Amino acid sequence: MLKLGFVPLHRYPFDENWAIELKNRFIDVLSKEFRDVATIVYPLEKHTKMGLVTDDVDARNVVKLFKDEDVDGIILTTLTFGDELAGALIAEEFRGKPIIIFATKEPPTLPGGFRRSDSFCGTLSLASALYRRKIPFMFGGIVFPEDQEFRRAMDVFIRVTNIVKNFIGARIGIVGPRPERFETVTYNEAKMAEKYRQRVVNMELLEIVEEAKKLSDNDPRVIDVVNDMSKSVDLSKISKEYVLKLAKLEVILSEKVKEKSLSGLGIRCWTEIQRYYGVSPCFVMGRLTDRGIMAACEVDVYGVLTMIMQYSASLGKTPPFFIDWTIRHPEKPNVFLAWHCGNMPPSLCLPGTCNLVYHSIMYRDVGVEKAYGTLEGRVKPGIVTISRLVEYDGEFKLFITRGRALDEPGPFRGSWVWVEVSDLDKVYRTLIEEGFVHHASMIHGDYVEPLVNAAKILGIKAIVV
Repeated sequence: MLKLGFVPLHRYPFDENWAIELKNRFIDVLSKEFRDVATIVYPLEKHTKMGLVTDDVDARNVVKLFKDEDVDGIILTTLTFGDELAGALIAEEFRGKPIIIFATKEPPTLPGGFRRSDSFCGTLSLASALYRRKIPFMFGGIVFPEDQEFRRAMDVFIRVTNIVKNFIGARIGIVGPRPERFETVTYNEAKMAEKYRQRVVNMELLEIVEEAKKLSDNDPRVIDVVNDMSKSVDLSKISKEYVLKLAKLEVILSEKVKEKSLSGLGIRCWTEIQRYYGVSPCFVMGRLTDRGIMAACEVDVYGVLTMIMQYSASLGKTPPFFIDWTIRHPEKPNVFLAWHCGNMPPSLCLPGTCNLVYHSIMYRDVGVEKAYGTLEGRVKPGIVTISRLVEYDGEFKLFITRGRALDEPGPFRGSWVWVEVSDLDKVYRTLIEEGFVHHASMIHGDYVEPLVNAAKILGIKAIVV
């Protein structure tokens, strides 16, 4: 549950009765419409004059209130002209948190021509104060709280706030080193720590494997995972030996995530784990992602962070699919194959197309008997967002595009789906020229706007195609 701080800005001599009425309307809508995802924190009359924010004294009291409540984002609303310095004081104290500014529509003019609000004029002053201080913010529009435009802007802001909250301070566990020939998944641990307070938590692949081997087939934790696996996919095509190995691996990885407070995992998924443990971890990775533990292939730390951003944008409602950018459709110029070896989250599987089988690539090196563990089949169709985080010379960039996963068959092994975008040539060229890599994260739904705004708050350059 997020906590959002609501700041009701007012300036004398504008109509304080109108400001109080409007404040109460905003609080009522915010508290009712978004109660399932956010708690609204706001000043009462014991905190500020009339429960409004009119000067620096009020602003400092609100800062204390918000810090005590540990709010995740700030809603600055000019109910009348608003005091820009009071708003700026609060924004300065929460620099780095998502901030949205709302202007409000005008009430009828009083007899004698007195303007009761003049909100937009004050909003310009407030926005310029934040801009001058280089504090990033969103503008939600000129609204009444009952407007659909307000609800839509708040929906985006809540998703942005969730992205920022989960991105800052993320702890990414890596299981083993990256593949030696995959320089593409290198990362800058120092910059992650410096800019975003993130940490990479190293774990030995051998240690994970040895702990999994020690688990009994009758361990209640293992049995629970096997039973849960059977609910999501037909296990009859592989031996129980392999199912148990997969379940044990999932138990250990899940416990490591809890023990070390991890946000996600980058896993060395070939070929050592096949050689020395006897399964491919793809199905387990997809199941972890389904459970909200983002798991990326080939120890791709920035890939995990991209998945976290997408999953947060969905408010945890749908899991992403960690993909490779691959081939163009032989007949459709704007369609490409979104593919990976077998790590699709089971909830994304198009019914009737998925099977738990052996790895279509690794078996050539390790043999079929050590390669079981891939969930192969088609991803369900629908609108999707595809994105990828990279970093060069300390600058982080986020590629974002939207597309449509198609309901179209194909001859492929692995987890896959044909995806149509508006201009595949431009997508391919942008990926190449901007230094993006062959891994990306794809999630069902259109989350372009929340991702772009979150990137703005985080100081990440958004590149939208």
